[in-house]
Amino acid sequence: MLALHVLASGSSGNAAVIENTATGAGVLVDCGICKRDFLNRCDEAGFDPGRIQAMFVTHEHGDHVKGLGVVLRGLAKVGSVPPVFAAGACTANSSALAKVAEAFDVRELTTACALADSQGMANAGFDGAMPHAAVAGAVEAAGMHTAGPGAIEAAGMRIIPFATSHDAAASFGFRIEDAADGDAVGYLTDSGIVTAQAHAALRDVRILALESNHDPKMLATGPYPYVIKQRIASNSGHLSNGQAAAELGTLVAESRAAGQRLPQTVVAMHVSQNNNDYSLARRTLEAALGEADCYAETLCGYQARLTTAR
Repeated sequence: MLALHVLASGSSGNAAVIENTATGAGVLVDCGICKRDFLNRCDEAGFDPGRIQAMFVTHEHGDHVKGLGVVLRGLAKVGSVPPVFAAGACTANSSALAKVAEAFDVRELTTACALADSQGMANAGFDGAMPHAAVAGAVEAAGMHTAGPGAIEAAGMRIIPFATSHDAAASFGFRIEDAADGDAVGYLTDSGIVTAQAHAALRDVRILALESNHDPKMLATGPYPYVIKQRIASNSGHLSNGQAAAELGTLVAESRAAGQRLPQTVVAMHVSQNNNDYSLARRTLEAALGEADCYAETLCGYQARLTTAR
């Protein structure tokens, strides 16, 4: 079984650990927080950071990578040097990642992975512009979700990257599967739309971490400059509460129709502290779950405190 520990989520810093609870090993997604907060929240979660076996970078923005170097140097002092998976374009576009690459093992991250059983689907992949209905048909025909040759094996898990839509050099979300029992976590944050790859990968998961960044009315009347508001609301910005709720409802309906798992826990991610409210984000997701007749637990990933989903 897997556990998700959201150490921080928001515009000031992001980091999350997915733990294989059978072994105590795990992987880290992003590290945009200081070493002190990273260590303190790992300790609060009961997770030994020395058991991190790989790190994954969603994209190169500072709130996702600014703490990576100092955390890696701290782990190296206790004999733990996990590889870092990041897109080459992100490393080239970030001085923080470039410095990490000079001193540590940074490996290329791509979406060259299979989200279906058949080798044909593995070779074809999914077009990021493909509408959800087309994806659903292809997925059901192929059997869905066995990790293909591009999946990364670490900590007894298969990590499957998928494309997101954000104003970065490259950006990813992840499907993480327990190699032993098939448990699965879906992780999507920092995306202006739900891409076809993302939609396919987020079905049939037990824990779903889904961006619910802003309320459109709060964004429109909030303090940000117009150009920033436009960026956030764009297709390469961030998902709103309503977009997250619509995606959640579709995922539940399609998973149920295919006889797949429904999410048991949904975590609202990257909730804006200026253009949203934690309770509003949670209530919006709860309403979508209620309409879909799926009564999963709803949580929020917070900027300054730990959230754990088991």
